Amino acid sequence: MKQKLFDAIDLANKGDWDKAHKTVQDIEHEYAYWIHANLHRDEGDISNSKYWYARAKKDYSEMDLKGERELIKKEIEENL
Repeated sequence: MKQKLFDAIDLANKGDWDKAHKTVQDIEHEYAYWIHANLHRDEGDISNSKYWYARAKKDYSEMDLKGERELIKKEIEENL
C-alpha cells in the first residue's frame, strides 16, 4: 500500500491526474483519502474534495497542492 500511495503522489506531481486517481481510489486508508482530497481539489471539485478531507480526518486545505503532497508523503514515511 505504501508504494501505491507514493506512486499516486508522484503521478499527481507529474500532472497525470487520471492515473494518480486510479492508483489511490480503491485504497481504504486515511492517507489514501487525503491524497484523494488533494486530487479533487486539484481538479477544482471542491465539494468532493471536502468530502475526502473529512474521511481523512483533515481540515480542508488551501495549501499549495505540491506542498501538501510533500506533507502527505512525509507523514506516510514517518507513520507507515
